[in-house]
Amino acid sequence: MAYLASQRQGIPQMAKITYIEHNGTRHEVDVKTGMTVMEGARDNGIPGIDADCGGACACSTCHVYVDPGWVDRLPAKDPMEEDMLDFAYEPDPDRSRLTCQLKVTDDLDGLVVQMPEKQI
Repeated sequence: MAYLASQRQGIPQMAKITYIEHNGTRHEVDVKTGMTVMEGARDNGIPGIDADCGGACACSTCHVYVDPGWVDRLPAKDPMEEDMLDFAYEPDPDRSRLTCQLKVTDDLDGLVVQMPEKQI
């Protein structure tokens, strides 16, 4: 009920996303629903997600490894994302995702992603 009331009042909904740098540094941030996981990292100054193409799914510099507990809870990769992941640094067939393709919803509250050693 509180969710519906806050929606009516125009209060933006947020999901807590945890970004883990390759060195283990954790960043827990609230990201507005409707944004992408990449935009949440960019807007909060989180290092390790370069997003060179600005979210157009035209590069692989927003590549992350999704926490194993979240892999099956995310929408399936579309063919364009699959193709771009071929260019990512050490992609994992199950856990690798491009954060520009992950739209933040209430269902992503608690999502944990880890950045690779580098972006290419």
